[in-house]
Amino acid sequence: MLEINGLVKKFGGVTATNDVSMSFAEGSLSAVIGPNGAGKTTLFNQITGHLLPDQGEILLNGENLVGLKPREIVAKGLGRAFQVASIFPTFSVLDALMSSVSAHEMKSEKLFQPFDNKVVRERAEQLLAVLGLESVGHVASSKISHGDQKVLDIGLALALKPRVLLLDEPTAGMGPDERWQMVRTVQRLWEDNNLTLIFIEHDMDIVFEIAQHIHVLRYGALIASGNADEIRTNEEVIEAYLGRELEEDA
Repeated sequence: MLEINGLVKKFGGVTATNDVSMSFAEGSLSAVIGPNGAGKTTLFNQITGHLLPDQGEILLNGENLVGLKPREIVAKGLGRAFQVASIFPTFSVLDALMSSVSAHEMKSEKLFQPFDNKVVRERAEQLLAVLGLESVGHVASSKISHGDQKVLDIGLALALKPRVLLLDEPTAGMGPDERWQMVRTVQRLWEDNNLTLIFIEHDMDIVFEIAQHIHVLRYGALIASGNADEIRTNEEVIEAYLGRELEEDA
């Protein structure tokens, strides 16, 4: 489904992505982890076309995405929700979803256009129900809770009908209960929409709970890939990121 081969990105003397290769099978749920500054968001920015790699290729079903504009990559079936929710703050939740659906259905870059299309409204209302946001559908996006804003951001990406969805720290800024509620929402959306889902996350309890496969970055380089048990016991990962306390607790 999604394959990354020999990706390199440098900023001056800093190598932010250092010959990274990863693969993500169709329908899989994967995590990318690592310390701050490991290159996780830089990797996502390259996959989505917001940064151009210096070397390497990013293949979606065998087609190289490198050099395409972000909107072209979205059209190929790759969506993203951001660490800081990217929503339409003055729109109601329903209108925000309608805007995103409208952009997809009309194959247009113009998000701010009339919402009088019945198909657009029906699709947006379906998404509202899928996301569990019916109760705040007519509330301004800026007025709903932080957790609901993060869910809405994912919904805006889902409105574009992606086959691959990237989530950049979906639980950032949430309390413990809200975090696990988001995790269950992400799991449900992954299962119900038959997505290939890749997420960045710092909470290892969450990563080990739901990720089928985990990729670990350090200083821009991939140091390990595997399932939860393999990552928990990987000596290089323990030294670089997890720490000895986790190993002793395991």
